[in-house]
Amino acid sequence: MQVNPYLFFDGTCEEAFKFYHQTLGGNLGDLLTFAGSPAEGEVPPELSHKIMHTHLDFGDWAIMGSDCMPGQYSTPQGFSVSLQVADTAEAERVFNALAEGGNIQMPLAETFWAKRFGMAVDRFGTPWMINCD
Repeated sequence: MQVNPYLFFDGTCEEAFKFYHQTLGGNLGDLLTFAGSPAEGEVPPELSHKIMHTHLDFGDWAIMGSDCMPGQYSTPQGFSVSLQVADTAEAERVFNALAEGGNIQMPLAETFWAKRFGMAVDRFGTPWMINCD
Protein backbone atom coordinates (compact mmCIF):
# COMPACT_ATOMS: atom_id res chain seq x y z
CA MET A 1 0.00 0.00 0.00
CA GLN A 2 1.15 3.52 -0.75
CA VAL A 3 -0.29 6.80 0.51
CA ASN A 4 0.04 9.96 -1.58
CA PRO A 5 -1.58 13.32 -0.83
CA TYR A 6 -4.08 14.56 -3.43
CA LEU A 7 -4.43 18.33 -3.27
CA PHE A 8 -7.37 20.35 -4.61
CA PHE A 9 -7.11 23.96 -5.74
CA ASP A 10 -9.48 26.78 -6.57
CA GLY A 11 -8.05 27.39 -10.05
CA THR A 12 -4.36 27.62 -9.06
CA CYS A 13 -3.25 24.01 -9.50
CA GLU A 14 -0.91 24.69 -12.43
CA GLU A 15 0.79 27.60 -10.66
CA ALA A 16 1.06 25.62 -7.41
CA PHE A 17 2.57 22.52 -9.01
CA LYS A 18 5.10 24.52 -11.00
CA PHE A 19 6.08 26.23 -7.74
CA TYR A 20 6.29 22.90 -5.86
CA HIS A 21 8.44 21.48 -8.65
CA GLN A 22 10.77 24.50 -8.51
CA THR A 23 10.93 24.39 -4.70
CA LEU A 24 10.97 20.64 -4.01
CA GLY A 25 12.43 19.16 -7.18
CA GLY A 26 11.04 15.83 -8.30
CA ASN A 27 9.56 14.99 -11.67
CA LEU A 28 6.54 17.02 -12.72
CA GLY A 29 4.03 14.95 -14.67
CA ASP A 30 1.77 16.21 -17.41
CA LEU A 31 -0.56 19.05 -16.50
CA LEU A 32 -3.70 17.47 -17.92
CA THR A 33 -6.48 19.98 -18.54
CA PHE A 34 -10.20 19.37 -18.88
CA ALA A 35 -9.97 20.41 -22.54
CA GLY A 36 -9.75 17.37 -24.78
CA SER A 37 -10.58 14.96 -21.94
CA PRO A 38 -13.77 12.93 -21.44
CA ALA A 39 -14.64 15.42 -18.65
CA GLU A 40 -14.51 18.45 -20.97
CA GLY A 41 -18.30 18.58 -21.35
CA GLU A 42 -18.78 18.56 -17.57
CA VAL A 43 -17.03 21.90 -16.96
CA PRO A 44 -17.93 25.39 -18.10
CA PRO A 45 -15.91 26.44 -21.18
CA GLU A 46 -13.99 29.06 -19.17
CA LEU A 47 -12.56 26.25 -17.01
CA SER A 48 -11.47 23.97 -19.85
CA HIS A 49 -7.84 25.14 -19.46
CA LYS A 50 -7.80 24.29 -15.72
CA ILE A 51 -6.01 21.21 -14.41
CA MET A 52 -7.95 17.96 -14.29
CA HIS A 53 -4.96 16.00 -12.92
CA THR A 54 -1.22 16.29 -12.38
CA HIS A 55 1.44 14.77 -10.16
CA LEU A 56 4.89 15.55 -8.83
CA ASP A 57 6.89 12.35 -8.30
CA PHE A 58 9.65 11.83 -5.73
CA GLY A 59 10.79 8.25 -6.26
CA ASP A 60 8.38 6.08 -4.28
CA TRP A 61 5.87 8.80 -3.43
CA ALA A 62 4.07 11.66 -5.14
CA ILE A 63 1.92 14.70 -4.59
CA MET A 64 -1.08 14.74 -6.92
CA GLY A 65 -3.60 17.46 -7.57
CA SER A 66 -6.31 19.12 -9.61
CA ASP A 67 -8.53 22.18 -9.75
CA CYS A 68 -12.02 21.90 -8.26
CA MET A 69 -15.27 22.48 -10.04
CA PRO A 70 -16.85 25.87 -9.39
CA GLY A 71 -18.28 26.12 -5.88
CA GLN A 72 -16.68 22.86 -4.70
CA TYR A 73 -13.41 24.16 -3.25
CA SER A 74 -12.99 24.24 0.51
CA THR A 75 -9.96 25.37 2.49
CA PRO A 76 -7.77 22.39 3.47
CA GLN A 77 -7.91 21.58 7.16
CA GLY A 78 -7.20 18.73 9.52
CA PHE A 79 -3.98 17.58 7.83
CA SER A 80 -0.54 18.72 6.67
CA VAL A 81 1.77 17.45 3.96
CA SER A 82 4.81 16.37 5.97
CA LEU A 83 8.26 16.61 4.40
CA GLN A 84 11.24 14.84 5.97
CA VAL A 85 14.40 16.76 5.05
CA ALA A 86 17.89 15.41 5.86
CA ASP A 87 19.84 18.69 5.93
CA THR A 88 19.10 21.75 8.11
CA ALA A 89 20.05 24.23 5.38
CA GLU A 90 17.71 22.47 2.96
CA ALA A 91 14.95 22.42 5.60
CA GLU A 92 15.34 26.19 6.03
CA ARG A 93 15.31 26.79 2.25
CA VAL A 94 12.20 24.68 1.70
CA PHE A 95 10.36 26.10 4.72
CA ASN A 96 11.10 29.71 3.73
CA ALA A 97 10.00 29.11 0.13
CA LEU A 98 6.74 27.42 1.16
CA ALA A 99 6.00 30.04 3.83
CA GLU A 100 6.60 33.04 1.54
CA GLY A 101 3.26 34.69 0.85
CA GLY A 102 1.54 32.19 3.13
CA ASN A 103 1.04 31.84 6.86
CA ILE A 104 3.61 30.51 9.34
CA GLN A 105 1.86 28.42 11.98
CA MET A 106 5.03 27.40 13.82
CA PRO A 107 8.40 28.95 12.92
CA LEU A 108 11.14 26.56 11.84
CA ALA A 109 13.27 25.89 14.91
CA GLU A 110 15.08 23.20 16.84
CA THR A 111 12.81 20.97 18.93
CA PHE A 112 13.39 18.12 21.33
CA TRP A 113 12.76 15.63 18.48
CA ALA A 114 14.34 17.39 15.51
CA LYS A 115 17.16 19.66 14.41
CA ARG A 116 14.45 21.71 12.68
CA PHE A 117 10.65 21.57 12.63
CA GLY A 118 8.14 24.10 11.39
CA MET A 119 4.61 24.41 10.06
CA ALA A 120 3.25 26.77 7.40
CA VAL A 121 0.33 27.13 5.03
CA ASP A 122 1.59 28.16 1.60
CA ARG A 123 0.09 30.87 -0.59
CA PHE A 124 -2.06 28.25 -2.33
CA GLY A 125 -3.64 27.12 0.96
CA THR A 126 -1.72 23.85 1.38
CA PRO A 127 -0.58 23.11 4.96
CA TRP A 128 3.00 21.83 5.31
CA MET A 129 5.16 20.42 8.10
CA ILE A 130 8.93 20.44 7.57
CA ASN A 131 10.92 18.07 9.77
CA CYS A 132 14.70 17.65 9.81
CA ASP A 133 15.91 14.87 12.13
